[in-house]
Amino acid sequence: MNARDAGSAASLRDRLWHWLLPAGADSTARVLLIGRGLRGFCDGYIAVLLPAYLLALGLGKFDVGLASTATLIGSAVATIAVGALAHRFAVRQMFVFAAALMTATGLAFGAVSSLWPLLIVAFVGTLNPSSGDVSLFLPLEQSRLAESAAGNARTALFARYSLVGAVSAAVGSLAAGVPEWLADHTRISGLFAMRLMFFWYAIAGAVIWFLYRGLPRASPHTERHAAPLGQSRRIVTRLALLFSVDAFAGGLVVNSLLSLWLMQRFGLSLGAAGQFFFCAGLLSAASQLAAAPLAGKIGLLNTMVFTHIPASLCLIAAAFTASLPATLTLLLIRSALSQMDVSARTAYVMAVVTPAERPAAASFTSVPRSLAASLAPSLAGGLIGMGWLGVPLVACGALKIAYDLSLLFAFRHVKPDP
Repeated sequence: MNARDAGSAASLRDRLWHWLLPAGADSTARVLLIGRGLRGFCDGYIAVLLPAYLLALGLGKFDVGLASTATLIGSAVATIAVGALAHRFAVRQMFVFAAALMTATGLAFGAVSSLWPLLIVAFVGTLNPSSGDVSLFLPLEQSRLAESAAGNARTALFARYSLVGAVSAAVGSLAAGVPEWLADHTRISGLFAMRLMFFWYAIAGAVIWFLYRGLPRASPHTERHAAPLGQSRRIVTRLALLFSVDAFAGGLVVNSLLSLWLMQRFGLSLGAAGQFFFCAGLLSAASQLAAAPLAGKIGLLNTMVFTHIPASLCLIAAAFTASLPATLTLLLIRSALSQMDVSARTAYVMAVVTPAERPAAASFTSVPRSLAASLAPSLAGGLIGMGWLGVPLVACGALKIAYDLSLLFAFRHVKPDP
């Protein structure tokens, strides 16, 4: 590469970073965006591979839901720990621990084959069977990003964060077809190829460990001074209760179970499922570009509600369609709308609490979500196993609509601070 080419590459990189970081955002957020991208890539293929991997090990459909439940309960416990300990430990230390746990999770899940050891690893580790981020990393990254910007720049930064996660998860979904390709074109068995993907998950965790180890110290607000909830306790409690309804509904249709549903109802192959989730992820990512401008015009709360309801209606309709193209079309429309509330929701929570309460608020609004979501996959897996394939989709859509209307009624007069 000559000097001119190197200069062009550097200029393109600088423009990309400038676009990813909105004006007014701290440059240290770049590390968090890179880490989110690596995790999103891994989450993307894990969510698609997980049911196929467990079935290949000889486990049943109910066990797929049970494993998803274990991961979400474990995430809830870890998030509780973050909220309780954030004021005692440096945030950077907790980031490094989370990355080390991700590495251990990948190694262990790819090495064991029995149900109970797998459930223990799922509970303790960082696997994510859903389309959103429910891991130990979430409250840590949210609170650190909230300190990196303010006002509209904060909403835009959270939108970029969600965008990176959605794009990387979409690309990761395509990678779910790698084991199938290896089994067809090499002497590697399909099961061993799937194990290799979990080992790659471990490698990604090691890379994130090196990235977060180099994070600078946080501002005085958050470094060892994150206070438990005080004056914002009431509003955070109300939000957490409503978010738990939304999370329970979402847990009925986490990506791993939606993948299982498509395979069972339409005989979709692993590679085709990966391609669908890639397209769905790209649509979710594209919607993040519109989330921040939309929130600037109609407000954070309205963005959360009025993009969610049409998405839920599409999900309900998908349960009743008989053809694969119609079903996939409805699910893709849902993907284009259902995640627009993510960055708005995070920015709203960070804006209605004091800076010192942000790590605790991020944790305590995530915990009920994880706990509520953890109950749903086992229920949905059992319903699918009994042949009631459409019930989880209908229940998910109906509950989410009820959540949206309740949220709008309860918080329509609460205005977030800049």
